[in-house]
Amino acid sequence: MQTSKPQKGALTETLAIVRSAIFAVIYTLLTVIYGAVAIVLKPLHPRIRHRIIVSWTHLVITLLSFICGVRYQLLGKDHLPSQNTPVVILAKHQSTWETLYLQGLFWPASTVLKRELLKIPFFGWGLQALLPIAIDRTNPRVALRDVKSKGVQQLSRSYNVLLFPEGTRVAPGEKGKYARSGADIAIEAGVDIIPIAVNSGHCWPAKSFAKYPGLVSVVVGKPISSKGKTSKVLIDEVEGWIESTMASL
Repeated sequence: MQTSKPQKGALTETLAIVRSAIFAVIYTLLTVIYGAVAIVLKPLHPRIRHRIIVSWTHLVITLLSFICGVRYQLLGKDHLPSQNTPVVILAKHQSTWETLYLQGLFWPASTVLKRELLKIPFFGWGLQALLPIAIDRTNPRVALRDVKSKGVQQLSRSYNVLLFPEGTRVAPGEKGKYARSGADIAIEAGVDIIPIAVNSGHCWPAKSFAKYPGLVSVVVGKPISSKGKTSKVLIDEVEGWIESTMASL
């Protein structure tokens, strides 16, 4: 497995900041454009709007590679589901990078995210066109119920459901607590879970302005069946695969 972690030094840090500043300017312009376009596209069918707006994520990933040198490799392509077979995707969460990339890889996908993001001008408008499952984290009990019901509903419409079971970004080498909500959705809907390991935190650290050149590895695991399993057994199986795979990246 090819791996490439950024080498950091004074010169590397300076170049990373300069490149990141250029990326940030273009990223902001694209966000404004796509946010405005999302408003104009409202009369169209949701699936059409989704297809158009998700091209923003492709552009951002491409620009990140071209400007900041953040490349990626996709491993386990044979495990990708067909568009006629919706699944629940549970992914490692180290960076903003995978929230963008996985939207395109598993199109069409509804991502579980915090409701506050939808209130951000332009960015939130475009995000709404991607039909996310927005939750109110101030009321955990209601949030859990909403995630399950809306997740099952989106799967019935042939949308994949994307969750980050650790709930927030974690630094490379660290692990958060895996929530069972994704497993609950999969069991209720009777669909498989696709586990994802990704080591993007080395190139785009959480809460960092600088993006560092390097190779992000995305590993798609074999589908994990939800049939006949409790949510605890299922999420433990997912966690075991993701964390053991992360150890090899």
